[in-house]
Amino acid sequence: MLSAYWCEHAWLDEGPMAGVRVVVDGDRITAVERAPAPVPGDTRLDGVVLPGMANAHAHAFHRALRGRTHDRGGTFWTWRERMYAVAARLDPDSYLALARATYAEMALAGITCVGEFHYLHHPAGGGRYDDPNAMSEALIQAATDAGVRLTLLDACYLAGGLEGTGHLPLEPTQRRFSDGDADAWAARVALLPERPGLRIGAAVHSVRAVPAQALATIVRAASGRPLHVHLSEQPAENEACAAFYGVTPTRLLADHGVLGPATTAVHATHLTGDEIAALGASGTAVCACPSTEADLADGVGAFRWLRDAGSPLCLGTDQQAATDLLGEARMVETSERLITGERGRFRPAELVEALTAAGHSALGWPDAGRIAPGQRADLVAAATDSSRTAGCAPEQLVMCATAADVHTVVAGGRVVVAEGRHVLGDDGRLLADAIAPLWEGA
Repeated sequence: MLSAYWCEHAWLDEGPMAGVRVVVDGDRITAVERAPAPVPGDTRLDGVVLPGMANAHAHAFHRALRGRTHDRGGTFWTWRERMYAVAARLDPDSYLALARATYAEMALAGITCVGEFHYLHHPAGGGRYDDPNAMSEALIQAATDAGVRLTLLDACYLAGGLEGTGHLPLEPTQRRFSDGDADAWAARVALLPERPGLRIGAAVHSVRAVPAQALATIVRAASGRPLHVHLSEQPAENEACAAFYGVTPTRLLADHGVLGPATTAVHATHLTGDEIAALGASGTAVCACPSTEADLADGVGAFRWLRDAGSPLCLGTDQQAATDLLGEARMVETSERLITGERGRFRPAELVEALTAAGHSALGWPDAGRIAPGQRADLVAAATDSSRTAGCAPEQLVMCATAADVHTVVAGGRVVVAEGRHVLGDDGRLLADAIAPLWEGA
């Protein structure tokens, strides 16, 4: 079915252009042409129309933690205890409700593809559902309902942590994350078929949760698919890895074949110069999640140096401290300014690339993230006349717009957000209804 969108400004490969007509057939863009005015029957998109954004790293269930973890101070490790408590309360039905509302919130922010770093596999306390991928299927259904594509990054999680003496046994709350060993994990993942709108990828949760001897099995299972890994999020992780393995986490991953162009290192916050060079030389992408890194007091990654070394940069909302990928992009640049004393560390066009094409590539969708013939028909229109964006130059929109400025989202040719409202209805109500039961009696 043919449709056409007239864009006041469209972000093309060369940057934003005024008066652009985008013709769509089904889920693909078939033509992009200059047009001073819309043709009768065109849908008009005011403001700046970006390619669909890709959220390269997300944990849907963490959305239930927003506004619930700021009263006790502490660190990442104390925050993690509350995260585990929420995880213990979820089952396939409640996970579907929470993830559906969470993905709809992402769509409202202009996200058309989500990379779900998924390790909430089994019933609380251990055991198995009749369908061993029941929790995965809940996420898949949630993404379908919300109108976004999903890359399910199924995470292998085998150990309770890492100390200088070795890996720790799983804590009771972690048992539902684990398949027991890497072969059992790979066998379960193999039961998940890809289908329209879905890619199945893999993840090494971290060098804390996956012993080195299991890494080769994960790499083999991930062959030809996206492979993601939490890397050096915490100094304690680096210290424990050095004490037990005698190398840094980056070197451990490199020695076991994990790094490479199909791999994305998430966070990569605490790295040495040699590690930055190794990641760049291998073509490993890096996913920055600055609102999470700030919320958990984790630190600031060396993203400009990583990008210059050869690592493509993408962005994620991670623990959903804020579902605003435009804000994540801006935080990457403003954090760089704070640590270097220089402005313009990332040009706006580089940030847009991280938001769109680079993120889609990291999630296994190289045919998305650009407004060009043959690409998936993902269009995100952001207002240029709001109190935040009025007066901004179109090419600098990323430095002032927020999720609230997104008014129309077309994902795979389907309009999922119109006039700032998701097709599922009141997403605030959906979120409240999904989250409230998870805190009853807490």
